[in-house]
Amino acid sequence: MDALFTLVSPPMLALAFAVAALAGLVKGMVGFAMPMIMISGLGSVVSPELALAGLILPTVATNALQAFGEGPRAAWETVKRFKVFLVVAFIMLALSAQLVRVLPVQVLLAMIGGPVFLFCLMQLAGWRPNLPNGSTPALEATVGGVAGFIGGMSGVWGPPFVAYLTAIGTEKRDQIRVQGVAYGLGAISLVAAHTVSGVFNAQTAPFSAALLIPAMAGMWLGRRVHDRIDQAMFRKLTLVVLLVAALNLLRRAFFG
Repeated sequence: MDALFTLVSPPMLALAFAVAALAGLVKGMVGFAMPMIMISGLGSVVSPELALAGLILPTVATNALQAFGEGPRAAWETVKRFKVFLVVAFIMLALSAQLVRVLPVQVLLAMIGGPVFLFCLMQLAGWRPNLPNGSTPALEATVGGVAGFIGGMSGVWGPPFVAYLTAIGTEKRDQIRVQGVAYGLGAISLVAAHTVSGVFNAQTAPFSAALLIPAMAGMWLGRRVHDRIDQAMFRKLTLVVLLVAALNLLRRAFFG
């Protein structure tokens, strides 16, 4: 505890707890947006580096719970079902990470934020994409390629995936689980990357560990809400959160 209070004061820790609980609540309801909420909220309380370190353990834990909430077999079935997306996304993520200095991150954020924003507005207005053949390997590979390419250069790859899952009408339990699997793999990479970078270390780990409690509590409450809403309401909530995420990407693109 003493080590924790050398990083943050009690009032700052209380605010960080509130941010983590809100992020967990939203993630429990719709399955994503925890890093976006935590990095934005914590960044107004602590340094950007400490905010990034703080979200690491809650992100790993909540994604593991989300991915394996219905057992390892269901998680593995999800991996098999979306294997094309996952493989292509991670290949493109690894490749595009090498191109960070070629294209400004702000351009990439605008490239993904704009289309996702328009997609959400049209969906909320009643438009439904017509996919007579449902999801196809080619479509899945295309979405995976776009998501991975942008993710490798900007660190943001969730919105196009969520938009895709919403467009093909993925059942809410399946959507929650597949997001947990995909983001869980990404979270493991995040731990490795920032252990090497030094952002996540013996000094910052206690702060991240402390945020596990409110994040998990928020997720538990969010899952209770999720279980009580129908597919239509889940879809609408997902689109609203995705719309906020898109606006946040555009804010970062144009205002830094």
